[in-house]
Amino acid sequence: MLARLAPIRNWIFDLDNTLYPASADLFSQVDARMTAFIQDLLGLEHDEARRVQKGYFHNHGTTLSGLMTEHHVDPHAFLAHVHDIEMDVLEHDAPLVAAIAKLPGRKLIFTNGDVPYALRILDRLGLRDSFEAIHDIHAMDLMPKPYASAYAGFCARFGIDPNESLFVDDMVRNLAPAKAIGMTTVWVDNGSEQSPGTERDHIDFTVPVLAPWLESILEIA
Repeated sequence: MLARLAPIRNWIFDLDNTLYPASADLFSQVDARMTAFIQDLLGLEHDEARRVQKGYFHNHGTTLSGLMTEHHVDPHAFLAHVHDIEMDVLEHDAPLVAAIAKLPGRKLIFTNGDVPYALRILDRLGLRDSFEAIHDIHAMDLMPKPYASAYAGFCARFGIDPNESLFVDDMVRNLAPAKAIGMTTVWVDNGSEQSPGTERDHIDFTVPVLAPWLESILEIA
């Protein structure tokens, strides 16, 4: 193991655009369904619904959080609607499965999605049995990353010491709270990040693809 990572006992992974490549463009389907949901809910034209959606995302952390705050939307109904997408583009990722299996310690998913959606993705990638647990939006009491409470709740639920933990995410802003509590941070810079001007001093490692990086740190004595 890379000496710098020797203290790591907990390997924590985001889901979307982290465990699979952003080029799969899976989130574009989710994004389109979120816009359609807002169109139907508020009776808006497409372009205005999309503007509202992005405003909720940037101001509340997720579109769902904004809809709940502003319109008291049922989160279960919303998530069931937006996650009803095709996943044929995802394929079994043998190198990633093998690399994660070799990591010493605990392995967990920390996602703003929900468990049913996460399990569908993990099944497609061959990773369903690779993780101890999935900490989803409901486990966060619907307060998503990057809210500090999401990270505190995650650590409390699993009895995790942040100083012995590494967190991987494709969103720069989601890594800042992790670093603030002592986690080692890994940014998957694969083009999914929509805030290129964001400060990045809180990032310890930047990688374009996850599996080769995991393989490289495991090969270093």
